[in-house]
Amino acid sequence: MTDIWWLDATAQAELVRTGEVSAKELVDGAIERIERVNPQLNAVIHPLFDRARDEAGGDLPEGPFRGVPFLLKDFATELAGTPFSEGTDLSGDYRSTADQLLARRFVEAGFVTCGKTNTPEFAILPTTEPRRFGATHNPWDRTRTTGGSSGGSAAAVAAGLVPVAHANDGGGSIRIPASCCGLVGLKPTRGRVSLAPRYGDVMSGLVAEHVITRSVRDTAAVLDAVSAPVPGEPHYAPGPRHGTFADAAARSDPPPLRIGLVTAAPTGVEVHPECVAAATGAAALCESLGHHVEPADMGVDGDLFTTHFINVWAAGNAWIMGDWEERIGRTATEADVEPLTWALVGVGRALDAGQLLKSVQELQRVARSMAAVFEHLDVLLTPTLGEPPVPLGTFDSPPENPLHGLFRAATFVPFTPPYNASGQPAISLPLHWSPDGLPIGVQLAGRFGDEETLLSLSAQLEAARPWADRRPEVHA
Repeated sequence: MTDIWWLDATAQAELVRTGEVSAKELVDGAIERIERVNPQLNAVIHPLFDRARDEAGGDLPEGPFRGVPFLLKDFATELAGTPFSEGTDLSGDYRSTADQLLARRFVEAGFVTCGKTNTPEFAILPTTEPRRFGATHNPWDRTRTTGGSSGGSAAAVAAGLVPVAHANDGGGSIRIPASCCGLVGLKPTRGRVSLAPRYGDVMSGLVAEHVITRSVRDTAAVLDAVSAPVPGEPHYAPGPRHGTFADAAARSDPPPLRIGLVTAAPTGVEVHPECVAAATGAAALCESLGHHVEPADMGVDGDLFTTHFINVWAAGNAWIMGDWEERIGRTATEADVEPLTWALVGVGRALDAGQLLKSVQELQRVARSMAAVFEHLDVLLTPTLGEPPVPLGTFDSPPENPLHGLFRAATFVPFTPPYNASGQPAISLPLHWSPDGLPIGVQLAGRFGDEETLLSLSAQLEAARPWADRRPEVHA
């Protein structure tokens, strides 16, 4: 088992399929690693070890990832009978009473859930430092953020506790921690992965569900396993045009693509030189592989976008607070949540219905201008983040200005939220490391519904500049 832990999920599943390793051995190994390494990371906050051992020793579904150990992010996607906290004191000892469809699809794919991972309160910040559970530490440098909101999942995968973990993304929460932790993080097209049965869409379509992985092929194969459409969905993503998403990732020699390079943030904030270097280096690599690269623009009015995105985000968090009040049967108090959350929910509750619909409409206008960019381009390439992984505590807010952390976050993540507004697919790839050894991701975005092009190009870049052998300071 010494080397198996570092294999991706596809390879681990193949070992189970051929009988070289049992599901129980894989799961026991993951549990041992979590028990040994997690105290250094604080990535897993709700262990589900007994449940996982029972499942691994039983009759697992014959899915593509049968027997592979897995972790579920403690936000939005519920698993019946397990603790569900969403990073807040408000949730108390609540346990989920039903499965989300996505959780069932992970089970049907054969994954064995060994625990649930840390997330910031209500998944608000791009760092994983909730008051209730404490900070998750980046395995590349424990003083740095893992990103958020899927930071617990990213730390666990980066350190080799499991090969793949659930994540979701309302403003970059898959791509941000993927960049901070040296992983692959795809935000799928809006409507690709269902939020049924509890939700139709979240925050007017900003939120998408998927996973964080170490390989492009895992990202593609999991998408195949969880993305079947559901009747009654509010949004529809067209299926792959040629086979499966796994087929697209296997086609790691795409025809010459027209790629637009963007290194300036649409909001006008300064972009760190290492993040610029990551994007320009990836662009040069694309050119060396036969693609045409040209300067481009994201098609985003930064000031307009920021105003209306924050309005929808604030309203969404007011909804989350109300959802929890309904679950627990009482009204939340200021003491129940962090100061930033209380202030943001206050902003959301102060919006009237007309203001909210105005902001939804304006974000839809931005989405159309972003889509127009792809009338002459196949892919847009940007830095994933505006800065390398920042020190823990960077987004703390002083008592006199509880929203400071949110506005500080905007300088860290200028490139990811627009693709939540447009619904287009976007992926972060670990193609660059800073001189002091910190991973810095590169974001590729594509046309609505066209994950195939992104996955094929990503697989080509992975083969040309592989990252599989890079291991962080803290690993299993």
